[in-house]
Amino acid sequence: MRATRSGMRVPFLSAFAMVAFAANSVIARLALTNHGVDPGTFTLIRLLAGALVLVLIVRFTSTDHAHSWGMGSWTSAALLLSYAATFSYAYLTLGAATGALVLFGVVQTVMFATALRSGEHLGLGGVTGLVLALTGFIILVGPGLSRPNPMGALLMSIAGVSWAGYTLRGRGVARPVRVTAGNFLRSAPLALALWMSLRIFHGDSLHLTPKGLLLALLSGAVTSGLGYALWYTVLPSLTRAQSGIIQLAPAPLATVGALLLLSEPISSKLVLASFLVLGGVFIGVLRRGTESNK
Repeated sequence: MRATRSGMRVPFLSAFAMVAFAANSVIARLALTNHGVDPGTFTLIRLLAGALVLVLIVRFTSTDHAHSWGMGSWTSAALLLSYAATFSYAYLTLGAATGALVLFGVVQTVMFATALRSGEHLGLGGVTGLVLALTGFIILVGPGLSRPNPMGALLMSIAGVSWAGYTLRGRGVARPVRVTAGNFLRSAPLALALWMSLRIFHGDSLHLTPKGLLLALLSGAVTSGLGYALWYTVLPSLTRAQSGIIQLAPAPLATVGALLLLSEPISSKLVLASFLVLGGVFIGVLRRGTESNK
C-alpha cells in the first residue's frame, strides 16, 4: 500500500502543477484583453507576487532562513524573466489555447531532444505515452486551427525555449522551494529594469485596472509561485523525456479553460486530442512510478 501511494504521488502532483501552468495562459489572456494591464506591468507584478509568496513560504516552513536566500541563480532568474516577458507579450496577439499549444509544444521538443542527446531510454510505457501525447498534439495543431500571428508565435517559442531551460536547470535541486524563491527574488530586479527600459526607450504606456492587477497577482502568487515550487519538487522523480511529455498537458487544459472563460467554441477534435494528450501523459508518468517501485 505504501509503495502504491508513493507511485501515485508523482502523477497527481504533476497534474496539479500542469493545471497551474494551464491556468497561467488563461489568466494572462484575461488580464491582457481590453487593456486590463499592459504586458510589461503584468510580468513585473507576476514575478514580484511570486517572489513574495515564496519568501513567506520559506519563512514559515524553515528554520534556516539565512541559508535559503543564497539559493537559486542569476542564470535561472534570467531564464525565468525571459519566459515570463515573452509569454506576456505573445498573448497580445495569440489566443489562450493557441499560445499554450505553441509554448508547450516547443517545451516538449526541447526536453525530448535533450533526453535523447543524453542517452535516456524511454521504455515501453514512456514510448506509448509519448506517441499518444504527440498524436493528440498533432491533432490539435492540425488543419482547422487558425494560423497564429507570426510575431506572437515567435515570442511564445522563445518563451518555450526559456521555460525548458529553466526546467532543465531545476532538475535534482536539493531544496526546490528555496531554489524557486531564490530565482524569483533575483528575477524581480531584472523585471523592474526591463519594465523601466521599455518605458524609457520603447515608449510603452502603462495600463493597469483593478481587474488586471488582481489577475496579475493571482498569476504570480498562486499559479506561478506555488505552481513552479511544486513542479521543482516533482522534477527529481522524472526523466527529461517524461518532463517533456508531461508538459504537453497544459495545452489541452488551457484550451478547456479558454472555452469556458473566453467563450471559444468546442469541437470533437478538441475532445479527442485532449483525451490523447492527457492519457499519454498519465501513462508515461504512471509507468515511471510503477518501475521505481519494482
